[in-house]
Amino acid sequence: YRKGLSMVELIRMFPNDETAQKWIENIRWPNGPVCPHCGSNHIQHPVTHKTMTHRCRSCRKWFSVRTGTPMQSSKLSLQVWVMAVYILNTELKSRASMKLHRDLDITQKTAWHLAHRIRESWDRKGNVFGGPVEVDETYIGGKEKNKHSSKKLRAGRGAVGKAAVAGIRDRETGKVKAKVVADTSAETLQGFVTDHIEEGTTIYTDEALAYKGLPNHEAVKHSVGEYVREQVNTNGMESFWSMLKRGYHGTFHYLSEKHLNRYVQEFAGRHNDRELDTLDMMVKTVANMEGKRLRYKDLVS
Repeated sequence: YRKGLSMVELIRMFPNDETAQKWIENIRWPNGPVCPHCGSNHIQHPVTHKTMTHRCRSCRKWFSVRTGTPMQSSKLSLQVWVMAVYILNTELKSRASMKLHRDLDITQKTAWHLAHRIRESWDRKGNVFGGPVEVDETYIGGKEKNKHSSKKLRAGRGAVGKAAVAGIRDRETGKVKAKVVADTSAETLQGFVTDHIEEGTTIYTDEALAYKGLPNHEAVKHSVGEYVREQVNTNGMESFWSMLKRGYHGTFHYLSEKHLNRYVQEFAGRHNDRELDTLDMMVKTVANMEGKRLRYKDLVS
């Protein structure tokens, strides 16, 4: 039922930088150019400037369709940006920067920064669910036994040395919200749950003690082999974890805890948009770039 978009169709749609620019402008400014600095629509266009395409007659500042988005100050062509948006929306397990730099004929460093800037568009606020909801947590990171001797923590096995990620899935809509959390204590996990549900929502979890005390709460006991009890299960949330970990093991092989939350937001955003046509997924990604920036020095600081 979804309408896809082949690479051949993509190239025909965006054969040059001008077509890509017009497409992005129509998304950002459907009713005509708007100044990102003051919000005025009293705009001068075209203008004679090396990089800017518009000038605001109200605040007298220059701007372009890139201004106020992750594309600001980028030297990459808008055609490359559109192709990168297409690739990251259509790759279910994402695309590593080493592969992306070959696909787009850019350096690996540039591809890595480009991908992270696009991931900023998937970090969307809100997502308050009416339920019923499934709640679960997982751990991302390498196994302690596989680490170099100097990197081993020697503090046990299992979750030792891994980053915790909490997730919640609305059964009514199938949408998820996930984020890296500092720990898996009751205060942290229950705070995450209550921030993303409406009052009175039914909550399904496993038997982890951290969830004990939540209202309208039922749990399955994985420790005794119980995974489904009538409507009580966390299978949908665990399916999302499975896709995230396939990306981790099969695409990236390693994800630093410092940048992990951006990857989590990417997988959650792509999961939530998966029922849209490919072109609509791309439009939504570009539309959500509004007001977001990620400079390289901030990314590596």
